[in-house]
Amino acid sequence: MTKALTLEGPHAGQRVLASGTELGQASSALIMIHGRGASADDILGLAGYLPRPGMAYLAPQAASGQWYPNRFIAPLASNEPWLSSALSLVGALVAHVEASGIPAERIALLGFSQGACLALEFAARNARRYGGVFGLSGGLIGPDGTPRDYEGSLDGTPVFLGCSDVDFHIPIARVHESAEVLAKLGGAVDKRIYPGMDHTINEDELAAVQAILAQIP
Repeated sequence: MTKALTLEGPHAGQRVLASGTELGQASSALIMIHGRGASADDILGLAGYLPRPGMAYLAPQAASGQWYPNRFIAPLASNEPWLSSALSLVGALVAHVEASGIPAERIALLGFSQGACLALEFAARNARRYGGVFGLSGGLIGPDGTPRDYEGSLDGTPVFLGCSDVDFHIPIARVHESAEVLAKLGGAVDKRIYPGMDHTINEDELAAVQAILAQIP
């Protein structure tokens, strides 16, 4: 387990779990962000399905098991200060990994549900070349009509979006919009919509994520 990151807001002092290669000896890293009501332990369990030699797997814990209190399509102000604190936590963790000697192009971000929304929003707001960005049942944050005037470029970052076409939590239109926005930011987007799937993660998604992780130099 890594020590808690230093930041302000609701998520200050939260633990970060780790598995795989120790960060100081790792050549790449996967930051794994859990969904609402879940835990760092839960999402870190996916590491066993995503093996890669030399990779550090890091999973931050949200305060009270949630990154922000309302739906991801609610007005942005209604999810503050939680959302800003959550984005800051992810940023602090990325910076911590970079300080260990792993560059951003070897750092991947993966999230499920609320964690997927957070991972995608962080990548859009902090666009640069990452090892991969994986949004499993999620989309960019904010209500319909939110300006998507993000700066920077994902510079060819592989981006995977997987979601059901009937997910009650994730409107399919937002998945399509997110794919378009991330592509315009320079992401190499692979969007897969699964007919009738529950709010879950399937084997095809894990295989797609694994294939992208295998391409990290």
